[in-house]
Amino acid sequence: MPQTHASTRRRPLLLCVLAVLISLVAATQPASAADGRPYTNPLKSSKGADPWLEYYDGNYYLITTTFTGILGMRKSPTLAGLATAPNVQVWSDTTSTRNTNIWAPEIHFIDGHWYLYYSAGQSGVACCDSQRTHVLQSAGTDPLGPYTYKNTLTGSNLSPNGWLIDASVLQTGGKLYLVGSGFVNGGTQSLVIAPMSNPYTLSSSTFTVISSPTLDWEKSGAPVNEGPEPLYHNGRTFLSYSASYCQTADYKLGQLELTGSDPLSASSWTKKSTPVFQRSDANGVYGPGHNGFFTSPDGTESWIVYHANSSSSGGCGNGRTTRAQKFTWNSDGTPNFGTPVALGTSLPGPSGEAAATPTSYTLVNRNSGKCLDVAGGATADGTNVQQWTCNGGTNQKWKVEDLADDTNRLVNVATGKVLDTADCSAADGADIRQWSWLNNKCQRSRLVFTATGDYVRIVNENSGKVADVADCSTANGADVRQWTWLNNTCQQWRLVPTT
Repeated sequence: MPQTHASTRRRPLLLCVLAVLISLVAATQPASAADGRPYTNPLKSSKGADPWLEYYDGNYYLITTTFTGILGMRKSPTLAGLATAPNVQVWSDTTSTRNTNIWAPEIHFIDGHWYLYYSAGQSGVACCDSQRTHVLQSAGTDPLGPYTYKNTLTGSNLSPNGWLIDASVLQTGGKLYLVGSGFVNGGTQSLVIAPMSNPYTLSSSTFTVISSPTLDWEKSGAPVNEGPEPLYHNGRTFLSYSASYCQTADYKLGQLELTGSDPLSASSWTKKSTPVFQRSDANGVYGPGHNGFFTSPDGTESWIVYHANSSSSGGCGNGRTTRAQKFTWNSDGTPNFGTPVALGTSLPGPSGEAAATPTSYTLVNRNSGKCLDVAGGATADGTNVQQWTCNGGTNQKWKVEDLADDTNRLVNVATGKVLDTADCSAADGADIRQWSWLNNKCQRSRLVFTATGDYVRIVNENSGKVADVADCSTANGADVRQWTWLNNTCQQWRLVPTT
Protein backbone atom coordinates (compact mmCIF):
# COMPACT_ATOMS: atom_id res chain seq x y z
CA MET A 1 0.00 0.00 0.00
CA PRO A 2 1.18 3.50 -0.66
CA GLN A 3 2.21 5.37 2.47
CA THR A 4 -0.19 8.09 3.80
CA HIS A 5 1.38 11.03 5.64
CA ALA A 6 -0.14 12.14 8.97
CA SER A 7 -0.48 15.71 7.69
CA THR A 8 -2.55 14.44 4.78
CA ARG A 9 -4.81 12.46 7.10
CA ARG A 10 -5.36 15.55 9.33
CA ARG A 11 -6.35 17.89 6.46
CA PRO A 12 -10.01 16.74 6.13
CA LEU A 13 -10.46 17.09 9.92
CA LEU A 14 -8.99 20.62 9.90
CA LEU A 15 -11.21 21.62 7.00
CA CYS A 16 -14.30 20.33 8.85
CA VAL A 17 -13.37 22.25 12.00
CA LEU A 18 -12.72 25.40 9.97
CA ALA A 19 -16.10 25.10 8.23
CA VAL A 20 -17.89 24.75 11.59
CA LEU A 21 -16.08 27.80 12.99
CA ILE A 22 -16.96 29.89 9.94
CA SER A 23 -20.61 28.90 10.20
CA LEU A 24 -20.68 29.80 13.89
CA VAL A 25 -19.11 33.20 13.27
CA ALA A 26 -21.52 33.90 10.42
CA ALA A 27 -24.47 32.95 12.60
CA THR A 28 -23.45 35.46 15.27
CA GLN A 29 -22.87 38.39 12.88
CA PRO A 30 -25.82 40.77 12.46
CA ALA A 31 -27.24 40.65 8.96
CA SER A 32 -26.91 43.94 7.13
CA ALA A 33 -30.23 45.67 6.60
CA ALA A 34 -31.78 45.52 3.17
CA ASP A 35 -31.99 48.65 1.04
CA GLY A 36 -34.99 50.81 1.73
CA ARG A 37 -37.97 51.23 -0.57
CA PRO A 38 -36.99 52.53 -4.03
CA TYR A 39 -37.44 56.28 -4.44
CA THR A 40 -36.84 58.97 -7.03
CA ASN A 41 -36.12 62.64 -6.62
CA PRO A 42 -37.74 65.08 -6.13
CA LEU A 43 -39.18 64.33 -2.70
CA LYS A 44 -41.13 67.59 -2.88
CA SER A 45 -41.84 69.16 -6.24
CA SER A 46 -43.35 72.44 -5.03
CA LYS A 47 -42.17 74.76 -2.28
CA GLY A 48 -39.16 72.48 -1.91
CA ALA A 49 -36.47 75.00 -0.99
CA ASP A 50 -34.29 74.92 2.15
CA PRO A 51 -35.39 71.40 3.17
CA TRP A 52 -34.95 69.91 6.63
CA LEU A 53 -35.56 66.19 7.12
CA GLU A 54 -35.62 64.10 10.32
CA TYR A 55 -36.17 60.39 10.85
CA TYR A 56 -37.88 59.86 14.20
CA ASP A 57 -39.87 57.01 15.75
CA GLY A 58 -40.53 55.19 12.49
CA ASN A 59 -41.26 58.16 10.24
CA TYR A 60 -39.54 60.81 8.16
CA TYR A 61 -40.57 64.42 8.70
CA LEU A 62 -39.92 67.03 6.00
CA ILE A 63 -40.32 70.80 6.33
CA THR A 64 -39.37 73.47 3.79
CA THR A 65 -39.55 77.18 2.97
CA THR A 66 -43.07 78.50 2.25
CA PHE A 67 -42.61 82.26 1.58
CA THR A 68 -45.85 82.80 3.53
CA GLY A 69 -46.79 82.92 7.23
CA ILE A 70 -47.66 79.21 7.31
CA LEU A 71 -45.43 76.22 8.05
CA GLY A 72 -46.37 72.82 6.65
CA MET A 73 -44.79 69.43 7.34
CA ARG A 74 -44.92 66.06 5.57
CA LYS A 75 -44.70 62.72 7.34
CA SER A 76 -44.06 59.28 5.84
CA PRO A 77 -42.70 55.87 6.97
CA THR A 78 -40.56 55.75 3.80
CA LEU A 79 -38.46 58.32 2.01
CA ALA A 80 -40.36 57.57 -1.20
CA GLY A 81 -43.66 58.32 0.51
CA LEU A 82 -42.71 61.94 1.20
CA ALA A 83 -43.35 62.75 -2.47
CA THR A 84 -47.10 62.17 -2.03
CA ALA A 85 -47.53 62.67 1.72
CA PRO A 86 -50.12 65.22 2.90
CA ASN A 87 -48.92 68.71 3.64
CA VAL A 88 -50.04 69.30 7.23
CA GLN A 89 -50.04 72.82 8.64
CA VAL A 90 -48.17 72.86 11.94
CA TRP A 91 -47.93 76.62 12.48
CA SER A 92 -49.41 79.87 11.24
CA ASP A 93 -48.83 83.36 12.52
CA THR A 94 -50.90 86.52 12.40
CA THR A 95 -48.37 88.64 14.32
CA SER A 96 -47.48 91.33 11.80
CA THR A 97 -43.78 91.46 12.69
CA ARG A 98 -43.21 87.82 11.74
CA ASN A 99 -45.96 86.53 9.45
CA THR A 100 -44.44 86.65 6.00
CA ASN A 101 -41.50 85.17 4.06
CA ILE A 102 -40.97 82.12 6.24
CA TRP A 103 -37.62 80.67 5.17
CA ALA A 104 -35.43 77.74 6.10
CA PRO A 105 -37.39 76.00 8.87
CA GLU A 106 -35.75 73.14 10.75
CA ILE A 107 -36.53 71.07 13.84
CA HIS A 108 -34.17 69.89 16.60
CA PHE A 109 -34.98 67.53 19.47
CA ILE A 110 -33.43 68.88 22.67
CA ASP A 111 -34.26 67.90 26.26
CA GLY A 112 -37.57 66.23 25.44
CA HIS A 113 -38.99 68.87 23.09
CA TRP A 114 -38.80 69.72 19.43
CA TYR A 115 -37.64 73.25 18.66
CA LEU A 116 -38.63 74.69 15.31
CA TYR A 117 -36.33 77.45 14.04
CA TYR A 118 -37.16 79.62 11.03
CA SER A 119 -36.63 83.11 9.67
CA ALA A 120 -39.57 85.36 8.87
CA GLY A 121 -40.25 88.98 8.00
CA GLN A 122 -42.64 91.78 8.78
CA SER A 123 -45.94 92.07 6.94
CA GLY A 124 -46.17 95.04 4.62
CA VAL A 125 -42.40 95.64 4.60
CA ALA A 126 -40.46 95.11 1.39
CA CYS A 127 -38.34 91.99 1.40
CA CYS A 128 -36.05 91.36 3.15
CA ASP A 129 -34.46 93.63 5.75
CA SER A 130 -36.98 92.63 8.43
CA GLN A 131 -35.97 88.94 8.41
CA ARG A 132 -35.32 87.63 11.92
CA THR A 133 -34.92 84.16 13.40
CA HIS A 134 -37.78 82.78 15.49
CA VAL A 135 -38.14 79.64 17.59
CA LEU A 136 -41.13 77.49 18.55
CA GLN A 137 -41.34 74.73 21.17
CA SER A 138 -43.40 71.54 20.92
CA ALA A 139 -45.71 70.52 23.75
CA GLY A 140 -44.33 66.98 23.74
CA THR A 141 -42.31 64.63 21.57
CA ASP A 142 -44.42 64.72 18.39
CA PRO A 143 -42.52 66.55 15.61
CA LEU A 144 -45.86 67.81 14.28
CA GLY A 145 -46.45 69.69 17.53
CA PRO A 146 -48.51 71.39 18.75
CA TYR A 147 -46.07 74.31 18.95
CA THR A 148 -45.99 77.52 20.94
CA TYR A 149 -43.98 80.62 20.14
CA LYS A 150 -40.95 81.09 22.39
CA ASN A 151 -38.65 83.84 21.19
CA THR A 152 -37.06 86.04 18.54
CA LEU A 153 -33.31 85.46 18.14
CA THR A 154 -31.19 88.30 16.83
CA GLY A 155 -27.99 90.19 17.57
CA SER A 156 -27.05 93.71 18.58
CA ASN A 157 -24.18 93.83 16.07
CA LEU A 158 -26.12 92.41 13.10
CA SER A 159 -27.21 94.77 10.34
CA PRO A 160 -29.55 95.92 9.04
CA ASN A 161 -31.14 96.16 12.48
CA GLY A 162 -30.66 92.53 13.47
CA TRP A 163 -31.13 90.66 10.17
CA LEU A 164 -30.51 86.94 10.79
CA ILE A 165 -31.53 83.97 8.63
CA ASP A 166 -30.91 80.22 8.17
CA ALA A 167 -30.32 79.51 11.85
CA SER A 168 -29.36 76.07 13.12
CA VAL A 169 -28.21 74.67 16.45
CA LEU A 170 -24.64 73.51 16.98
CA GLN A 171 -24.01 71.19 19.94
CA THR A 172 -20.43 70.70 21.03
CA GLY A 173 -18.60 70.40 24.32
CA GLY A 174 -21.90 70.01 26.13
CA LYS A 175 -22.99 73.51 25.06
CA LEU A 176 -25.47 74.97 22.59
CA TYR A 177 -24.67 77.56 19.95
CA LEU A 178 -26.82 79.28 17.35
CA VAL A 179 -25.22 79.41 13.90
CA GLY A 180 -26.77 81.41 11.11
CA SER A 181 -26.17 83.91 8.35
CA GLY A 182 -25.95 87.66 8.81
CA PHE A 183 -24.05 90.89 8.31
CA VAL A 184 -21.86 91.87 11.26
CA ASN A 185 -21.30 95.60 11.46
CA GLY A 186 -22.15 96.05 7.80
CA GLY A 187 -19.77 93.43 6.37
CA THR A 188 -20.52 90.80 3.75
CA GLN A 189 -23.15 88.09 4.29
CA SER A 190 -21.29 85.63 6.49
CA LEU A 191 -21.68 82.67 8.82
CA VAL A 192 -22.17 83.90 12.38
CA ILE A 193 -22.36 82.23 15.78
CA ALA A 194 -23.52 83.09 19.32
CA PRO A 195 -23.77 81.06 22.54
CA MET A 196 -27.14 79.91 23.93
CA SER A 197 -28.30 79.45 27.51
CA ASN A 198 -31.17 77.21 26.38
CA PRO A 199 -32.69 76.24 23.01
CA TYR A 200 -34.65 79.48 22.71
CA THR A 201 -32.40 82.05 24.43
CA LEU A 202 -29.07 83.58 23.45
CA SER A 203 -26.61 84.15 26.28
CA SER A 204 -24.92 86.93 24.30
CA SER A 205 -26.41 89.42 21.87
CA THR A 206 -23.09 89.70 20.03
CA PHE A 207 -22.45 87.42 17.07
CA THR A 208 -19.02 86.38 15.84
CA VAL A 209 -18.15 85.78 12.18
CA ILE A 210 -16.68 82.31 11.59
CA SER A 211 -16.65 82.34 7.78
CA SER A 212 -16.91 85.06 5.14
CA PRO A 213 -17.06 84.62 1.34
CA THR A 214 -13.40 85.13 0.47
CA LEU A 215 -12.86 82.46 -2.21
CA ASP A 216 -13.84 82.97 -5.85
CA TRP A 217 -16.36 80.11 -5.83
CA GLU A 218 -18.17 81.75 -2.89
CA LYS A 219 -18.87 84.93 -4.87
CA SER A 220 -20.83 83.86 -7.99
CA GLY A 221 -23.56 86.46 -8.43
CA ALA A 222 -22.82 87.93 -5.00
CA PRO A 223 -20.51 87.10 -2.07
CA VAL A 224 -22.61 84.88 0.22
CA ASN A 225 -22.14 82.38 3.04
CA GLU A 226 -25.45 81.05 4.43
CA GLY A 227 -27.31 77.92 5.50
CA PRO A 228 -24.79 76.50 8.03
CA GLU A 229 -25.60 72.88 8.98
CA PRO A 230 -23.67 70.84 11.59
CA LEU A 231 -22.52 67.31 10.80
CA TYR A 232 -20.97 65.09 13.45
CA HIS A 233 -18.90 61.96 12.76
CA ASN A 234 -16.41 59.96 14.82
CA GLY A 235 -15.84 62.78 17.28
CA ARG A 236 -15.35 65.43 14.59
CA THR A 237 -17.62 68.40 13.92
CA PHE A 238 -18.18 69.74 10.40
CA LEU A 239 -20.31 72.62 9.20
CA SER A 240 -21.58 72.60 5.65
CA TYR A 241 -22.77 75.92 4.24
CA SER A 242 -24.18 77.38 1.05
CA ALA A 243 -22.02 79.74 -0.97
CA SER A 244 -22.68 82.27 -3.76
CA TYR A 245 -26.01 83.82 -4.71
CA CYS A 246 -29.02 81.47 -4.85
CA GLN A 247 -30.18 83.18 -8.05
CA THR A 248 -27.27 81.58 -9.90
CA ALA A 249 -26.68 78.01 -11.06
CA ASP A 250 -23.41 78.10 -9.11
CA TYR A 251 -25.00 78.14 -5.68
CA LYS A 252 -23.14 75.29 -3.94
CA LEU A 253 -21.91 73.80 -0.68
CA GLY A 254 -18.68 74.54 1.15
CA GLN A 255 -17.36 73.02 4.37
CA LEU A 256 -15.81 74.09 7.66
CA GLU A 257 -14.36 71.83 10.34
CA LEU A 258 -14.06 72.67 14.02
CA THR A 259 -10.35 72.13 14.55
CA GLY A 260 -9.87 74.37 17.58
CA SER A 261 -11.32 74.35 21.06
CA ASP A 262 -13.53 77.47 20.96
CA PRO A 263 -16.45 77.43 18.46
CA LEU A 264 -16.88 81.19 19.00
CA SER A 265 -13.45 81.89 17.53
CA ALA A 266 -13.01 82.06 13.76
CA SER A 267 -9.51 80.58 14.18
CA SER A 268 -11.08 77.36 15.52
CA TRP A 269 -12.70 76.71 12.14
CA THR A 270 -10.81 75.42 9.09
CA LYS A 271 -12.37 76.07 5.69
CA LYS A 272 -11.97 73.57 2.86
CA SER A 273 -10.53 75.40 -0.15
CA THR A 274 -12.82 73.76 -2.71
CA PRO A 275 -16.59 73.19 -2.88
CA VAL A 276 -17.91 69.88 -1.56
CA PHE A 277 -21.17 69.71 -3.57
CA GLN A 278 -22.03 71.64 -6.73
CA ARG A 279 -23.89 71.76 -10.03
CA SER A 280 -23.88 68.83 -12.44
CA ASP A 281 -24.71 69.91 -15.97
CA ALA A 282 -24.54 66.29 -17.10
CA ASN A 283 -27.30 65.38 -14.64
CA GLY A 284 -29.32 68.56 -15.17
CA VAL A 285 -28.85 69.74 -11.57
CA TYR A 286 -28.20 73.42 -10.91
CA GLY A 287 -27.67 75.43 -7.74
CA PRO A 288 -27.69 72.52 -5.25
CA GLY A 289 -27.55 73.88 -1.74
CA HIS A 290 -29.11 74.70 1.62
CA ASN A 291 -28.95 71.15 2.87
CA GLY A 292 -29.60 69.10 5.97
CA PHE A 293 -28.40 65.69 7.14
CA PHE A 294 -30.14 62.56 8.41
CA THR A 295 -29.31 58.91 9.02
CA SER A 296 -31.03 55.77 7.76
CA PRO A 297 -33.55 54.00 10.03
CA ASP A 298 -30.94 51.39 11.01
CA GLY A 299 -28.35 54.08 11.74
CA THR A 300 -25.77 52.71 9.28
CA GLU A 301 -26.03 55.22 6.42
CA SER A 302 -25.46 58.96 6.11
CA TRP A 303 -27.81 60.98 3.92
CA ILE A 304 -27.98 64.54 2.64
CA VAL A 305 -31.18 66.43 1.78
CA TYR A 306 -30.91 69.59 -0.33
CA HIS A 307 -32.70 71.74 -2.87
CA ALA A 308 -31.76 72.31 -6.50
CA ASN A 309 -33.09 73.62 -9.79
CA SER A 310 -33.61 71.73 -13.04
CA SER A 311 -32.50 74.63 -15.22
CA SER A 312 -29.57 77.01 -15.01
CA SER A 313 -31.97 79.96 -14.79
CA GLY A 314 -34.07 78.50 -11.97
CA GLY A 315 -33.26 81.15 -9.38
CA CYS A 316 -34.32 81.50 -5.75
CA GLY A 317 -38.06 80.81 -5.95
CA ASN A 318 -40.52 77.96 -5.70
CA GLY A 319 -39.05 76.17 -8.71
CA ARG A 320 -36.47 74.63 -6.41
CA THR A 321 -37.28 71.04 -5.46
CA THR A 322 -36.33 68.84 -2.50
CA ARG A 323 -33.88 66.01 -3.20
CA ALA A 324 -31.95 63.48 -1.13
CA GLN A 325 -29.15 60.98 -1.63
CA LYS A 326 -26.80 58.79 0.36
CA PHE A 327 -23.22 59.93 0.91
CA THR A 328 -20.04 58.24 2.08
CA TRP A 329 -16.92 59.08 4.08
CA ASN A 330 -13.39 59.52 2.77
CA SER A 331 -10.44 57.63 4.24
CA ASP A 332 -9.35 60.84 6.02
CA GLY A 333 -12.68 60.99 7.87
CA THR A 334 -14.24 63.81 5.86
CA PRO A 335 -17.64 63.51 4.13
CA ASN A 336 -17.87 62.73 0.43
CA PHE A 337 -21.19 64.02 -0.89
CA GLY A 338 -20.52 62.90 -4.45
CA THR A 339 -22.42 64.37 -7.41
CA PRO A 340 -26.08 65.38 -7.28
CA VAL A 341 -28.16 62.74 -9.05
CA ALA A 342 -30.51 63.43 -11.93
CA LEU A 343 -34.23 63.73 -11.31
CA GLY A 344 -36.18 60.56 -12.06
CA THR A 345 -33.29 58.22 -11.25
CA SER A 346 -34.58 55.23 -9.27
CA LEU A 347 -32.44 54.73 -6.18
CA PRO A 348 -32.59 52.39 -3.18
CA GLY A 349 -33.96 54.16 -0.13
CA PRO A 350 -32.29 54.34 3.27
CA SER A 351 -31.44 50.95 4.77
CA GLY A 352 -33.71 49.60 7.46
CA GLU A 353 -37.01 50.81 6.07
CA ALA A 354 -39.64 48.21 6.90
CA ALA A 355 -43.02 49.79 6.15
CA ALA A 356 -44.69 49.94 2.76
CA THR A 357 -44.84 53.24 0.90
CA PRO A 358 -48.30 54.78 1.31
CA THR A 359 -50.28 55.44 -1.87
CA SER A 360 -53.34 57.06 -0.27
CA TYR A 361 -54.90 57.88 3.10
CA THR A 362 -58.10 57.26 5.00
CA LEU A 363 -59.51 59.97 7.25
CA VAL A 364 -60.96 58.53 10.45
CA ASN A 365 -63.24 60.62 12.61
CA ARG A 366 -61.91 60.90 16.15
CA ASN A 367 -65.37 60.78 17.77
CA SER A 368 -66.96 57.91 15.84
CA GLY A 369 -63.94 55.96 14.58
CA LYS A 370 -65.57 55.88 11.13
CA CYS A 371 -64.11 56.81 7.77
CA LEU A 372 -64.72 59.70 5.39
CA ASP A 373 -66.66 57.92 2.63
CA VAL A 374 -68.17 58.67 -0.81
CA ALA A 375 -71.68 57.23 -0.57
CA GLY A 376 -71.88 53.94 -2.42
CA GLY A 377 -68.73 54.72 -4.36
CA ALA A 378 -70.88 56.54 -6.92
CA THR A 379 -68.96 58.56 -9.48
CA ALA A 380 -71.53 61.29 -10.15
CA ASP A 381 -70.87 64.92 -9.35
CA GLY A 382 -72.73 65.85 -6.17
CA THR A 383 -72.54 62.41 -4.55
CA ASN A 384 -72.71 62.87 -0.79
CA VAL A 385 -69.70 62.50 1.46
CA GLN A 386 -70.55 60.79 4.73
CA GLN A 387 -69.01 58.69 7.47
CA TRP A 388 -69.08 54.89 7.35
CA THR A 389 -67.47 51.96 9.11
CA CYS A 390 -63.92 51.66 7.76
CA ASN A 391 -63.83 48.71 5.36
CA GLY A 392 -60.80 49.30 3.15
CA GLY A 393 -62.88 50.28 0.14
CA THR A 394 -61.37 52.62 -2.40
CA ASN A 395 -64.30 55.00 -1.87
CA GLN A 396 -62.79 55.58 1.60
CA LYS A 397 -59.28 56.21 0.31
CA TRP A 398 -58.09 59.69 -0.58
CA LYS A 399 -55.04 61.09 -2.29
CA VAL A 400 -53.98 64.33 -0.65
CA GLU A 401 -52.38 66.41 -3.39
CA ASP A 402 -50.28 69.48 -2.57
CA LEU A 403 -51.39 72.49 -4.63
CA ALA A 404 -48.24 74.56 -3.92
CA ASP A 405 -50.16 77.31 -2.11
CA ASP A 406 -50.26 75.77 1.41
CA THR A 407 -53.47 73.93 0.48
CA ASN A 408 -54.35 70.45 -0.76
CA ARG A 409 -57.08 68.83 -2.77
CA LEU A 410 -58.55 65.55 -1.53
CA VAL A 411 -59.09 63.19 -4.47
CA ASN A 412 -61.18 60.07 -3.94
CA VAL A 413 -59.35 56.97 -5.19
CA ALA A 414 -62.53 55.22 -6.38
CA THR A 415 -64.05 58.12 -8.30
CA GLY A 416 -61.28 60.56 -9.11
CA LYS A 417 -63.51 63.41 -7.88
CA VAL A 418 -62.52 65.94 -5.22
CA LEU A 419 -63.91 67.02 -1.87
CA ASP A 420 -66.12 70.06 -2.50
CA THR A 421 -68.36 72.43 -0.53
CA ALA A 422 -71.78 72.68 -2.17
CA ASP A 423 -72.30 75.91 -4.12
CA CYS A 424 -69.19 77.41 -2.53
CA SER A 425 -71.31 78.25 0.49
CA ALA A 426 -69.71 79.81 3.56
CA ALA A 427 -72.63 78.88 5.81
CA ASP A 428 -72.57 76.48 8.74
CA GLY A 429 -74.23 73.24 7.65
CA ALA A 430 -73.34 73.54 3.96
CA ASP A 431 -73.00 70.07 2.48
CA ILE A 432 -69.67 68.49 1.69
CA ARG A 433 -69.83 66.37 -1.44
CA GLN A 434 -67.64 65.22 -4.33
CA TRP A 435 -67.30 67.10 -7.61
CA SER A 436 -65.15 67.28 -10.70
CA TRP A 437 -62.06 69.44 -10.22
CA LEU A 438 -62.85 73.09 -10.96
CA ASN A 439 -59.67 74.56 -9.47
CA ASN A 440 -61.43 76.91 -7.06
CA LYS A 441 -60.99 77.68 -3.37
CA CYS A 442 -64.14 75.75 -2.45
CA GLN A 443 -62.27 72.56 -3.39
CA ARG A 444 -59.06 73.43 -1.58
CA SER A 445 -58.39 72.36 1.99
CA ARG A 446 -55.75 72.98 4.61
CA LEU A 447 -55.03 70.03 6.89
CA VAL A 448 -54.24 71.72 10.20
CA PHE A 449 -52.53 69.68 12.92
CA THR A 450 -54.82 69.48 15.94
CA ALA A 451 -53.62 66.75 18.28
CA THR A 452 -50.94 64.11 18.66
CA GLY A 453 -51.99 60.95 16.87
CA ASP A 454 -52.11 62.56 13.43
CA TYR A 455 -55.44 64.26 14.04
CA VAL A 456 -56.14 67.21 11.77
CA ARG A 457 -59.01 69.51 11.01
CA ILE A 458 -59.98 69.80 7.34
CA VAL A 459 -60.33 73.53 6.74
CA ASN A 460 -62.03 74.77 3.59
CA GLU A 461 -59.93 77.49 1.99
CA ASN A 462 -62.97 79.48 0.84
CA SER A 463 -65.07 79.48 4.01
CA GLY A 464 -62.48 78.82 6.72
CA LYS A 465 -64.88 76.23 8.16
CA VAL A 466 -64.12 72.61 8.94
CA ALA A 467 -65.41 69.16 7.99
CA ASP A 468 -67.85 68.16 10.75
CA VAL A 469 -69.95 65.05 11.41
CA ALA A 470 -73.52 66.27 11.80
CA ASP A 471 -74.72 66.30 15.41
CA CYS A 472 -71.63 64.30 16.46
CA SER A 473 -73.42 61.17 15.28
CA THR A 474 -71.68 57.79 15.40
CA ALA A 475 -74.06 56.17 12.90
CA ASN A 476 -73.18 54.87 9.47
CA GLY A 477 -74.32 57.36 6.84
CA ALA A 478 -74.17 60.38 9.11
CA ASP A 479 -73.64 63.46 6.97
CA VAL A 480 -70.33 65.26 6.80
CA ARG A 481 -70.88 69.01 6.44
CA GLN A 482 -68.91 72.19 7.10
CA TRP A 483 -69.17 74.03 10.39
CA THR A 484 -67.44 76.66 12.45
CA TRP A 485 -64.49 75.21 14.37
CA LEU A 486 -65.66 74.14 17.83
CA ASN A 487 -62.55 72.19 18.82
CA ASN A 488 -64.44 68.97 19.43
CA THR A 489 -63.60 65.42 18.40
CA CYS A 490 -66.41 65.32 15.82
CA GLN A 491 -64.36 67.81 13.77
CA GLN A 492 -61.05 65.97 14.03
CA TRP A 493 -59.82 63.40 11.52
CA ARG A 494 -56.93 61.00 11.76
CA LEU A 495 -54.71 60.55 8.71
CA VAL A 496 -54.06 56.82 8.23
CA PRO A 497 -51.70 55.77 5.41
CA THR A 498 -52.93 53.00 3.09
CA THR A 499 -51.40 51.06 0.21
